[in-house]
Amino acid sequence: MKLKILVAAGDGIGPEVTAEAVRILESVAEFGGYDFEFRHAPIGGTAIKVHGSPLPESTLDAALESDAVLLGAVGSNEFNALPPNRRPEAGLLQLRQALGGFANLRPSFAWPALCSNSPLRAEVVNGADILFVRELLGGLYFGEPRSWDREAGSAWNTMRYTRDEVIRVARVAFELARARRNKVTSVDKANVLEVSQLWRATVSEIATQYPDVTLEHQYVDACAMHLMNTPRNFDVVLTENLFGDILSDEAAVITGSLGMLPSATIGGQVNLYEPVHGSAPDIAGKGIANPLGAILTAAMVLRHSAKLEQDAQAVETSVRKVLEQGYRTADLARGETRMTVSTQEMGRLVYQSLNEIIDRRQAMHAV
Repeated sequence: MKLKILVAAGDGIGPEVTAEAVRILESVAEFGGYDFEFRHAPIGGTAIKVHGSPLPESTLDAALESDAVLLGAVGSNEFNALPPNRRPEAGLLQLRQALGGFANLRPSFAWPALCSNSPLRAEVVNGADILFVRELLGGLYFGEPRSWDREAGSAWNTMRYTRDEVIRVARVAFELARARRNKVTSVDKANVLEVSQLWRATVSEIATQYPDVTLEHQYVDACAMHLMNTPRNFDVVLTENLFGDILSDEAAVITGSLGMLPSATIGGQVNLYEPVHGSAPDIAGKGIANPLGAILTAAMVLRHSAKLEQDAQAVETSVRKVLEQGYRTADLARGETRMTVSTQEMGRLVYQSLNEIIDRRQAMHAV
């Protein structure tokens, strides 16, 4: 197994959490005898400072030459005065477009050891296991025309989708549902928006090709409520770009922290992986950031790009075991200090647990 991975650690806490994810991938490669080649390149605010661009041509070229891109986070308040197309976040949007990934996978899982961390009652979240499939290259974020007329005091964006764009992401959702619990919830606002009417009609058409998968439709406002009241009723949630961004962040309450959420963007020339959380500049450099979202993102690299399902599950099991042992980063501690650990210590604990799992697996194979 050979895999070229571009690491774009980005801004804020990005370099801190990404370093722990890379250490996990290096451990898997070492024990499995895999050839993982890591390259590093700047993106976001870090790239603006050095190259004057949030996505330098050298970074883009390195990404297109890779098998996977592992991103930390982008964003820095010091660039807020710049036009939107020159800010750090513009580099991420440009990278997404260039790589061509149209399906953003965001799992939201209720870790048993963290159910008490959720603001929801433990009996509500326990057992929840949701996979959001968010369309990533269309909708308001990319639709044209878009503008801000400062003199007139008005601004506008365009929500636009084509039938083909909906078809391709819907198929991803239905295929993934077949490997899970055979249910897709498609989210739209078809009672108001023509774009959502196209979305609903097209998803319903694709559903006829998957008679083994149950399809339900929900309006986005109703879905936002049901996610909090009955999260265990969801399996795969399929939705457009803006709705998917908001709903998957809302689902962070199921996990206990936004720092627990990984993501993978698939379907393009190169898969892009990034934890859902932002750059969190207010805690950067303090060693208190939660690296588990980045580590779980590394597991998605193993699953979707390396096709190493057993190793991906080993990483996820390692995270679960460390949490069951009571270790927490600051965002998970909820006032408890006895088992609160730093970013690097949490990474080291997962690394140690993973090595123990791999050692046992190799010992069994040697018998």
